[in-house]
Amino acid sequence: MPFDASVSAERAPSYPTIASRAKAPRLGVTVVAGLVDAIVRGDLPPGSSLPPEAVLCEQFGVSRTVIRESVKRLEEKGLVTVAQGRGTQVLDADSWNMVDATVLSALVANDATLGILDDLSVVRASLEGVIARDAAGRRTPEELDRLREALVLMRDTIDDEPRFNAADVVFHTTVGEMTPNRLAVNLVNTLFGQARESARFHLHSQLDVTLDEHERVFAAIEAGDPDAAEQTMRAHILDAWERRRPPSPRH
Repeated sequence: MPFDASVSAERAPSYPTIASRAKAPRLGVTVVAGLVDAIVRGDLPPGSSLPPEAVLCEQFGVSRTVIRESVKRLEEKGLVTVAQGRGTQVLDADSWNMVDATVLSALVANDATLGILDDLSVVRASLEGVIARDAAGRRTPEELDRLREALVLMRDTIDDEPRFNAADVVFHTTVGEMTPNRLAVNLVNTLFGQARESARFHLHSQLDVTLDEHERVFAAIEAGDPDAAEQTMRAHILDAWERRRPPSPRH
């Protein structure tokens, strides 16, 4: 057992209260999300131990079985280690699986300096650059037609930002369908999905500039120029984030 629940009430240490999220269909999802948030926020810093099972059961209103399964999920994500006789200890961020959806979501949500979103943009730019390079070297007439349709939709919706943004997603998805590198596409979808969930990512952007960047990406892919496709896509991702990025202590 990872916890010692035999500590008497009189000498029991105090533990931070870990806020439980809204009830989910699977209780373990709620517990894991709450514990991940607490670790990422620093409520449970590296080297500290998770509260005993009994304390977590009371805080989350779940059984010991749910807590034990949740701790296993945390261990799989690299956030904690279960040591015999020492309980469950929180690991340093270097050990975390940062592309895990739950971990990444918590990192973005608690990203006060926007450093995580900065890093996300750099990694996404590199991956999408590779994807665009593949697309330029492999594009078929049918694929180009689909990509052209996505670009036309962006042009037609430039006065309607929500529809324009949806068309933007379609454009990038279509480029992703033009490469056999499914790992890169999957990683981009994970990174971009988490970025889009952040309110700070949705600050107003210059749609005319964004459209022009997509025009250049399309032209490079249509021309079958892998180098230009990679460079224009990478520049687009980084420049688009800089336009969206609100002021922060790092700037």
